[in-house]
Amino acid sequence: MNISVIGTGYVGLVTGTCFAEMGNNVICVDIDRKKVEELKQGIIPIYEPGLEKMVLKNYEIGTLNFTTDIKEALAKTDICFIAVGTPMGEDGSADLQYVLAVAKSIGENMAHHMYVIDKSTVPVGTADKVKTMIQETLDKRERDLTFDVISNPEFLKEGAAVSDFMKPDRVVIGAENEEAFEMMRELYAPFTHSHDRLVTMDVRSAEMTKYAANAMLATKISFMNEMANICERVGADVNQVRHGIGSDTRIGYSFIYPGCGYGGSCFPKDVQALAKTAKDYGYEPRILDAVEAVNYDQKRVISDKVIKRFGESLNDKTFGIWGLAFKPETDDMREASSITIINELTKRGAKIKAYDPKAEHEAKNHYLKDNDNIEYMGSKYDALTDSDAMILVTEWKEFRSPDFDEMKKRLKSAVIFDGRNQYNRKRVEENDFEYFEIGV
Repeated sequence: MNISVIGTGYVGLVTGTCFAEMGNNVICVDIDRKKVEELKQGIIPIYEPGLEKMVLKNYEIGTLNFTTDIKEALAKTDICFIAVGTPMGEDGSADLQYVLAVAKSIGENMAHHMYVIDKSTVPVGTADKVKTMIQETLDKRERDLTFDVISNPEFLKEGAAVSDFMKPDRVVIGAENEEAFEMMRELYAPFTHSHDRLVTMDVRSAEMTKYAANAMLATKISFMNEMANICERVGADVNQVRHGIGSDTRIGYSFIYPGCGYGGSCFPKDVQALAKTAKDYGYEPRILDAVEAVNYDQKRVISDKVIKRFGESLNDKTFGIWGLAFKPETDDMREASSITIINELTKRGAKIKAYDPKAEHEAKNHYLKDNDNIEYMGSKYDALTDSDAMILVTEWKEFRSPDFDEMKKRLKSAVIFDGRNQYNRKRVEENDFEYFEIGV
């Protein structure tokens, strides 16, 4: 099948590449000329396991191409995915300016029937706005062309996006007619041939499904973090509580690990956008507001523990930070807890030695570029040299079984603040470390 994907960010690049991997002819479109040229040279703008190799292979054999010319792309394809960003507006709503700009461009350049598919995470009712924009633009051109607008939300986990796309646990399709559903079944058949993973529904329900899924997962995280905070105050151990409730099959173990808050491109933005949508329709989303409020506070739990241990003034203190990305296996630092923790410490005079295997570039050039109190180190142990404590923020695999003897040699004082409850307390304390975790 002939497919165009508008937007070469995280979702667009993964989507286009995976469709190309299955033998489709894919053209990825972006207005950023520099990015397009770099993609043609094999320079991938994001880190995602398995993606670079797949992009290079499919570009080389010609199933995957990149361009800035949307007219050319639409002329050669009849399926068009919209995969541009929907950043959070000042009021918490999803900013649709890029989605609607693409819709207008489709209306200006399409020359035959198109299947227009919303892949971006968008509020309920966006497909109607896309449809209106395309139709109004066609009317101005005085072109009598037909098109379908379909909702096909993505459920990709950063760090496992390629695997998630190639082996989906479900593919949600929202459409208005059987022809559109049938086209989508054919498109996704190579990914779902062993099991029928397609879930079909109306367009608005499909749009809502994406937000509801992310809000549910965020709710589990904030709920467990709230339990951790209560455990800490009443003398219980949240790690034992987690095992106790996770063994209940109605609850399960997924997303009930306490930590220093969620981040990334999805959960913070989507929870707030869904809450804003609810309020726009006259409903007060009390649970969603609480989920976000708990997460806001949770990002400060580790810095509060550091301040309680070392004092409000940290002028003569240095802390080794392990992990900057919001989660392992990605370089994404959007809404990462590390940003809050580092800023809370440095504004009190602390110096930071930070190490992350993938996210250093993002920190230096974007999220922490204005913070002059950070030194970026080449290894996890280098970040501990002459530091007053180690702070674990991101649970990368290389941090799971550290050499505690080496850590003690490097650190000024044997102190660990564990923001992800990664370590066995008994083992840490046997190595004569002062150990601070969450919910204990």
